[in-house]
Amino acid sequence: MAPSLKLRHLPRYGDLARLLVKHGRVKGVRDADEATREDAELLVADLESRGATFVKFGQLLATRSDLLPREYTDALARLQDDVAPFSFAAVQEIVSEELAVRISKAFESFEPEPLASGSLGQVHRAILRDGRPVAVKVQRPGVRDEVARDMEVIRELAAFVDDHTRIGRQFGFAAMVDEFDTAITAELDYRIEAENLGVLREALANFDAIVVPQPVPDYTSTRVLTMDYVDGRNVSSIGPLGRLEIHGEELAASVFRAYLDQILVHGFVHADPHPGNVLLTGDGRLALIDVGMVTRIGPQMQDDLLRILLALTDARGADVADVMARISERRDDFDEGAFRRRVGALVQQNQGGALVDLDAGRIIGEIARAGVECGLRPPVELTMLTKALLDLDQVAKLLAPSFDPNVVIAAHVGEVMRHKMLTSVGPGRLLSAAIDAKEFAEHLPSRVNKVMDALARGELTLKVEGIDEKELMRGIQKLANRVTTGLIIAALIVGAAMIMRAGYTGLAIGMLVVAAIAGAWLLITTVVHDLPQKRQRR
Repeated sequence: MAPSLKLRHLPRYGDLARLLVKHGRVKGVRDADEATREDAELLVADLESRGATFVKFGQLLATRSDLLPREYTDALARLQDDVAPFSFAAVQEIVSEELAVRISKAFESFEPEPLASGSLGQVHRAILRDGRPVAVKVQRPGVRDEVARDMEVIRELAAFVDDHTRIGRQFGFAAMVDEFDTAITAELDYRIEAENLGVLREALANFDAIVVPQPVPDYTSTRVLTMDYVDGRNVSSIGPLGRLEIHGEELAASVFRAYLDQILVHGFVHADPHPGNVLLTGDGRLALIDVGMVTRIGPQMQDDLLRILLALTDARGADVADVMARISERRDDFDEGAFRRRVGALVQQNQGGALVDLDAGRIIGEIARAGVECGLRPPVELTMLTKALLDLDQVAKLLAPSFDPNVVIAAHVGEVMRHKMLTSVGPGRLLSAAIDAKEFAEHLPSRVNKVMDALARGELTLKVEGIDEKELMRGIQKLANRVTTGLIIAALIVGAAMIMRAGYTGLAIGMLVVAAIAGAWLLITTVVHDLPQKRQRR
């Protein structure tokens, strides 16, 4: 029986379910005319009215250009995670409870007015007793229970959409909800974010233009995060005059290289680099904040993503399609020919500049969507790469409107490739290879003895898959027959020569005639049977 929403949820979420069913019928880029801007704005307004969890979920959907038409992703990207702050009395209570000390004892000063307020928490400026300026992030009261309730409903909505819509059956929103649940649960534990700050700062230590605030462990708990205060302003607040005072091109290039390193080298990625989480500091650098949402990418997927970027920069559409098809899950209706044609066209359009607004993140998103519509299900890591690049495209355009990310990507992926090659031949890898070679040499004699013993006992078997055994045996028999015929012909000729010397001329001539007939038969059968087969194989 089809899953349905629980009755207690219908009064509050029934209209949203009907809305999602309508949106779920949008088939994607082929029927993009069905996706109207009004429908997209209606979905955004409905999500905003339902609280923190739905806003966060909408922001996640905004990154899924492989699933949704551009009208929806553009509208969802404008979702604002900006709500009214909660009282300072609640802040004092939470901080005192979490740190087991009153605010007046732990801090020299603590500003009552928050610097920023979001759906999960708000940030206050403070100064520690040793004079260190810090930012204190305090979790909103009751938000954990609210998220837990909303996640239950979102799971039901996902199951409802998966069962009642074409796009749901095709893509499976329930799996995406599982990933979202994991991410938002991690965001609600500020100790995890504190750890992420340390890992990210170490990964980006070589980027002088990038700042990552460091946490203060003794002043951090599950619901309170104390970290370095960054004096800066949101990059979205930079106007045309402000851009004249900064090195926008250099900053945009630096942040792109930093994220390529995160994705392709370290495998640890700040997954939410939208303009609100990137600050322009007073000394002209960029600070990355709010790193509660991160993703990790394994070495094999890093190599595959690197192959995709290299192929894109060289306009090798066939190679892009090869890697995409290999790393994605294939559904039963996968149309490989159509997928290759669409990827080839997209790559060539991007290379030729025909799609002016198709930047790095957009082109990968369009390729992922082509895969989805042709029967592929791209891996989560590719989705995260698309999200990060889409966010970075926005940041780069705010810093330098004429910035071309493709140039930076083309140059930096080469550096990443050289780094990987040098790493692969480093002392540790060489030592490991030497150990493997030593073990191989030690075990080789015993392995050879086992093979020879099995051969002597007649127990050696050769298993070959993917070969027609009957055809193989017919070929071997044909070869054996022809070799035998050739040997007989040679024997007849040699025998005839020896007999002729002995004076038996008639017998010798008879043997030569037989040899000639056999040779002609062998030649005719070779021409008639073998050469046509060779031409067919060609």
